[in-house]
Amino acid sequence: MTPSKTPLSHKLRIHKLQSMSAAVYLNAYLNRYLKASCIGLSLAALLASSGCATSALLENDRHVSSQTSKEILSEDQIVAFGRPAQALPKTPNATMVIVGEKNSYVLTQGGTEMISLLSTLTPKNIHVDNDMSFYVPDNAGVFQGEMKLSYAKLKDEFQRSDYQFFLQNNGRDCTTTSDQRIDAQRFCFSVPVKGAIYPQVSNLRLIQSNYRSLTKPYTVSFYTQTEHEQVTRRGPNSAQKLVLLPFALAFDVVTFPLQLLGD
Repeated sequence: MTPSKTPLSHKLRIHKLQSMSAAVYLNAYLNRYLKASCIGLSLAALLASSGCATSALLENDRHVSSQTSKEILSEDQIVAFGRPAQALPKTPNATMVIVGEKNSYVLTQGGTEMISLLSTLTPKNIHVDNDMSFYVPDNAGVFQGEMKLSYAKLKDEFQRSDYQFFLQNNGRDCTTTSDQRIDAQRFCFSVPVKGAIYPQVSNLRLIQSNYRSLTKPYTVSFYTQTEHEQVTRRGPNSAQKLVLLPFALAFDVVTFPLQLLGD
């Protein structure tokens, strides 16, 4: 018995069903792939955002740990100004000395300029505008900072040579409203200085007995910069621990023939 042949229309229906099944399978596969990709991208984004948050936290931690605080190491009362009576060991550029009750502060830079100003200008017209405060890096026996002063007189008392001196020493006009009311003129000077910390001068008592004191008390202070955590550990008893140079020895000082900084 000869088998009946499959009609053509039936074959076409079978082919159509197979194509539809393949399409459904492909569509399902693509859907699963896209879902997996979205999950992966979401996870990557989450990790990236978490990484940014961690990085920001680390940055904040570093910022906190790098915060510094100004720590006063020592304060001293100024007695006089002068020059070393003899050359100081390992400090060949020592030119000027700030004589304190506790220590001596030898200028190794800026001293020549200060001597020129203090020796040339009329003492009664010199004014100190701020307390002298010097930075001591790592508390290693050396300091740096600025010495600032102003010089004021009535305008008709100035001479051409005065203005020439101001130009040569970087003086700038800083006349105030109060100065203008009395027809006066003021010039300001700022001298960058560096120096070394020495023990109290040997002839301090002689200086105090032979020279009149400054017309008003002046204080010199020394500070360093420390990290916030270190300041917390050290506590409030860290003041008055100014370190001197390891080779610093006491010496005599020759004071200026006049007491300066008079107001």
